[in-house]
Amino acid sequence: MPSRWMALLARWFSGAVVSESVVTRIHLDASAEAAWAQMMFYEEVPGLPPFLLRTFMPCPVRTEGRKSSVGAVVKCIYAGGDLVKRMTAIEPPRAIRFEVLEQRLGIEGCAIARNGSYELVPHRDGTDILLTTHYSAYLHPRWLWRPVEKLVTSQLHHHVLNGMRTAVVPEAVALAASQRSV
Repeated sequence: MPSRWMALLARWFSGAVVSESVVTRIHLDASAEAAWAQMMFYEEVPGLPPFLLRTFMPCPVRTEGRKSSVGAVVKCIYAGGDLVKRMTAIEPPRAIRFEVLEQRLGIEGCAIARNGSYELVPHRDGTDILLTTHYSAYLHPRWLWRPVEKLVTSQLHHHVLNGMRTAVVPEAVALAASQRSV
């Protein structure tokens, strides 16, 4: 159970808070509009998260609320906890930014999410998506824990972005087929 492991880690390795960020970039062979239409949070990605995420975090269940307007609040439900996000910027089809208002995941002694963003940048024949997470880290020594945190966060990002990629592909295939038939 992740919260038990995380409580032990926090007890043995806690130190002064440090601000950290992780940015992950992928390229989708789709327009920014198609990628925007499939924008999702970690809790919305279908399927089981990778092993590393299940080891360090509780499993996501669902979201409540919509991320369609500035000020909108989305409650992200996990097995044994939740996370509440407020949208701070919505710029279709270019960017979504949010802040984390509450985090109750059982990992708070190790890390607390602060805010994040999705940036969609048209690039060549598709769209680059940059997913950024800013968080407060408490585990020390940092030379040991920073790479672990970055690996876990990067894997979370890839899980989300690959979920978007999977969702965009059928839409892009259908659009290409309809354009060929015209």
